[in-house]
Amino acid sequence: QVQLVESGGGLVQAGGSLRLSCAASGRTFNDNAMGWFRQTPGKERDFVAHISAGGSTSYADSVLGRFTISRDNAKNTVYLQMNSLKPDDTAVYYCAVSRYQLGSYSLGAYNYWGQGTQVTVSS
Repeated sequence: QVQLVESGGGLVQAGGSLRLSCAASGRTFNDNAMGWFRQTPGKERDFVAHISAGGSTSYADSVLGRFTISRDNAKNTVYLQMNSLKPDDTAVYYCAVSRYQLGSYSLGAYNYWGQGTQVTVSS
């Protein structure tokens, strides 16, 4: 049974940093892209970043230059380093595993999802 468990969320002041982790179990995902998305109440789940099986990355414009996605295949884990956080970054953050080797902005490309971790940035 595949399980994705996020951790590292919390409350931080604007300008601060957090590092999210997402540990996968049940199978390895070395040949799958992985991604991070975020969602606020009443809104759609939005793309944040993805990393391909080969390690190439892509980011939403709103986080480019502030967030960094990485993966450790030996640990079956994907990370999201978030720096210079803003109140607009407040959301529940979800990690996901894609069906494909290449990353995607589309939720439909991802077939495994974590339960989410809350990130709150105070002004």
